[in-house]
Amino acid sequence: MHRRHRCAALAITLISSSLLVPIPVQADDRAYVLRAADLPALPVPVANNAVASLTINGTQYIISFAGIGPGRRHSDIHARVFVLSDKNIAWVEQVAVPGKVGRLAATAAAVGELVYVFGGYSVTADGTEVSTAWVHSFDPETSQFKELSPMPVPVDDAVSVVFANRYIYLISGWHDLGNVNLVQRYDTATDSWIQATPIPGNSLFGHAGGIVDNKIVYCDGVRIQPNPDGPRSFVANSECFLGIIDDKDGRRIDWRPIAPHPGLPRYRMASAGIPSLNAVLFIGGSENPYNFDGVGYDGEPSEPANDALLLNLETRHWQVLDQATAPTMDHRGLVPFNKRWVTVGGMLSGQKVSGGVVSYWLVKQPD
Repeated sequence: MHRRHRCAALAITLISSSLLVPIPVQADDRAYVLRAADLPALPVPVANNAVASLTINGTQYIISFAGIGPGRRHSDIHARVFVLSDKNIAWVEQVAVPGKVGRLAATAAAVGELVYVFGGYSVTADGTEVSTAWVHSFDPETSQFKELSPMPVPVDDAVSVVFANRYIYLISGWHDLGNVNLVQRYDTATDSWIQATPIPGNSLFGHAGGIVDNKIVYCDGVRIQPNPDGPRSFVANSECFLGIIDDKDGRRIDWRPIAPHPGLPRYRMASAGIPSLNAVLFIGGSENPYNFDGVGYDGEPSEPANDALLLNLETRHWQVLDQATAPTMDHRGLVPFNKRWVTVGGMLSGQKVSGGVVSYWLVKQPD
């Protein structure tokens, strides 16, 4: 059944009241304008696709994995893979993600000369959703996948960040029947997993975040709301947290609440850390959480938010940025390419699945 109809929940919760005092917002003397330009569109529209980028021997690649097509039905969920390089600015379809099943809400991250693809969930004709534990590496130069050690707890709609060009952290996410508070760390050098410090706030899916150096930020997403007189509901989450990874023991993360961004919380934003600005950029998303068809859990069609957000990690100050192009939602990544940041696909207004590929950059406003 669709998530919005399920009654059972798996929620692993760890809350420390001493941690739930937000860090105050400070004044910021830096302000930016968001700019955008179109890159070649995907061969087909796709949303809820995992996206990553990397550089191999001087060639930059963007890769899109799986997702959902224009019909937004379970039969439109696929495992197709598309690759674009800066040597040949055109998308080329490659071998599909292994598993012989389409999937949504997978997560992708690049380390070295490989992209790692984690999980996602499949949907059957009767609406049953299953989180998959599959983990694969992908080499865009050879178009080859390799199956790796599965996730200890299969999750989808998680946030992934890369630390020390070796470790990939999967933060919270959905597991079959509910959200988990786990932070699962994958070691690309040893193909092994270990649990890191769990998140202290609500367990989530569809949240967004990024990393700069050893500082992780994640925000928003959807939490489960128990209802004493009826089925549980899915509720937008307004929490934001900063996590500082211990340089000597990467299992340890010092989680600290930070002030949420202005406006309502959002679902499935594109996001990434921007080291040159010591900031995290969030683009798109929707203020009304929704199922895979773009219809909200409240039964109302969801629409994309019409602005972007920038968090300065030094001052903890949020800046609201005017959207530089048509707003989109249903993203699974914001990736670097040619010194800019790129979204691939997503949904436009009216829940229209898009093949658009947009390159963003920030320009400092004059004093």
